[in-house]
Amino acid sequence: MRGNRMQAPSEKKQNFMHGAAILTVGVLIMKLLGLVYKVPLGNILGDYGYGIFVATYNVYNIFFTVSTAGLPVALSRLIAEADANGLTARKEKTFRTAIWTFGFIGIVFSGIMFFGNHWLAFSYLRKPDAAMSVRAMAPCILLVCFVSAYRGYYQGNGNMIPTTIDEVLEVLFKAISGLLIANYLVKTHHSLPEASAGAILGTSIGSVISLGYMLFYKWRNHPRGQTVEQCSESSWKIARDLLRIGIPISLGASIMSILTSFDPGICHTRLLAAGFSEHQAGVLYGVYGKVQTLFNLPAAFMTPLTIAIVPAVARAMAQGNRPEAEKTAEDAMRLAAVISLPMGVGLAVLAFPLVNVLYPNSDPAGPGILCIMGFASFFVSTVLMQNAILQAAGKERLPMVALISGSLLKIVINWIIIAIPSVNIYGAPIGTLTGYCCMAAMNYYFIRTKMKAAPNLWRVLGKPLICSAVMGGSVFCIYRFAERFFRPGDRFGMTVSMAAGVAAGVIIYFAAVIRTRGVTREDMKMLPKGEKIAAVLHMR
Repeated sequence: MRGNRMQAPSEKKQNFMHGAAILTVGVLIMKLLGLVYKVPLGNILGDYGYGIFVATYNVYNIFFTVSTAGLPVALSRLIAEADANGLTARKEKTFRTAIWTFGFIGIVFSGIMFFGNHWLAFSYLRKPDAAMSVRAMAPCILLVCFVSAYRGYYQGNGNMIPTTIDEVLEVLFKAISGLLIANYLVKTHHSLPEASAGAILGTSIGSVISLGYMLFYKWRNHPRGQTVEQCSESSWKIARDLLRIGIPISLGASIMSILTSFDPGICHTRLLAAGFSEHQAGVLYGVYGKVQTLFNLPAAFMTPLTIAIVPAVARAMAQGNRPEAEKTAEDAMRLAAVISLPMGVGLAVLAFPLVNVLYPNSDPAGPGILCIMGFASFFVSTVLMQNAILQAAGKERLPMVALISGSLLKIVINWIIIAIPSVNIYGAPIGTLTGYCCMAAMNYYFIRTKMKAAPNLWRVLGKPLICSAVMGGSVFCIYRFAERFFRPGDRFGMTVSMAAGVAAGVIIYFAAVIRTRGVTREDMKMLPKGEKIAAVLHMR
């Protein structure tokens, strides 16, 4: 039909790398805002109060993952496939169907969190103090479901700008409102559970602003009247396609979230078995929760690549261009390693000053936990990218197998070794590292055998690994040298020494990656103004 082939004039498509670069700028801003939010919040609530906050987010992540992990990916893929064939009417009908589908799911899960908050806190988290925080988090699910539909629509169209602006607005207003409310409640002598719930209420405020922006952007740039002729496909068929693709992705990711949410209960139970008191167990889990803020940093930078790669690979597959799809997948895995490896090494090398500068007076176990988690963060990033590649290629059930296997391995390891007194809370990051190693190995096998694609491990990992090792050794030496000019344990001295190490590490790694061609001139050409940047840097 002629109307189906219309191209909306307001769409602004970016290639895979261009879109990822736009999203990465947003992630940088969000991570900065996240530090401004979570670090002061951890200090406001203390180890115990922050443990309540983290436990609540664990149960929220289950419902968030079930409702939003798979369907936005499915929507992005369907939109990209329709866009590749010029089916504008189908794109618009798919989006409208997704809105109702996402909204129904959001209502169901928000209701469960709101009305079942006491059961979730008492029986599931084994943290009765978290009941108020769970209820405060409930509205976020419905709001985020609607927002996810809009994000999936624009990502499928190859336009990453709305998602970037929207995510920054969400985090900004979450940080401002959450900190103000939590600080007020603590200063007015409210309990820590009430202060935690107040901080979480800020998340709902951020989600309201986020949805408002998406509604305005769609109204301004994509009015409904653009599509003249109706799509011949029924809404039920489109909904079935969304669910067929999205449910396996959501199940895999939600199983991971469900198993991860056992962490508070497992850690608490096994720490008690190791001989620690109730309060000591709560403090140890609280510092583990604080460290997770830093641990999640490298994975956050994978989000732009995973979001951008799904429509890129799906579009190439829809056009029958399998070599392009495979090249895009390998480039994405290589860039994931270029970004995540140095960050993981940096977290491990600078674990002691990072924890003591950001969270002074926390339990001494913090640096050791972060050191292990730093290495684990690379495998987390790798798994995220592998999952996106398999999902974009229509193999969405395979990542679920890897996620379940790795998560069960993590739980078994946690249960066994946390109860060993000499290991205690360190067993949690060890279990995380082992579990994600298992997932990465399984996903690599699936990509080689089921997709008939064989990413070259040397091209993907070799150069980033060498450059990261050089950078890590340099950072450690520079930090220890600078530290000699200050008193031992001085927070300001650690900050200055760490800053010197990080600055030198960035320069050294950047130079090494260019020298070894870990990032090539062809990669740079796909970035905004990349050709000019490559010329200035004399890249080959």
